[in-house]
Amino acid sequence: MAVSNFSTKDLVSGAMFVAAGAYFALEALNYEVGTAFRMGPGFMPLLLGCVLAALGLGVAANGWKKPDTERPLSPPWRAMVLIIGVIIFFGATIRGLGFVPVVLVSSFAAAMASRLNSPVFALLLAVTLTVLCTAIFVVGLGMTVPWFGPWLGM
Repeated sequence: MAVSNFSTKDLVSGAMFVAAGAYFALEALNYEVGTAFRMGPGFMPLLLGCVLAALGLGVAANGWKKPDTERPLSPPWRAMVLIIGVIIFFGATIRGLGFVPVVLVSSFAAAMASRLNSPVFALLLAVTLTVLCTAIFVVGLGMTVPWFGPWLGM
């Protein structure tokens, strides 16, 4: 394996930060920016996008003369499949199953994406997250999604 004099992880991470920051900053220009004393709706996204891009440049610069010392890890296939599956499941079933079952199943599966979580911990996390999300989004913010959907006969 050839040894390079830069950190691939830091350069890729920095590039991702710069890309995300530049995207948000450019999109913010579609709104009125205003001034620091009279901020428009585009001011904060522009500022935060620029800060994120600057941080990305800093991360990339930090990795320029710092070689990777550890061997690359294998991709976390289990986590990638579960998280992508959770996103698809949530979007495909929220109207049919309802908010509570979808959040419960989704948060349990997302917690199980980590090999460090036990099923008992994932279940406790899922129940807690379901209660909090229901209280915040459905009760507090009045989100118009049924607690339990028509597929469950409720």
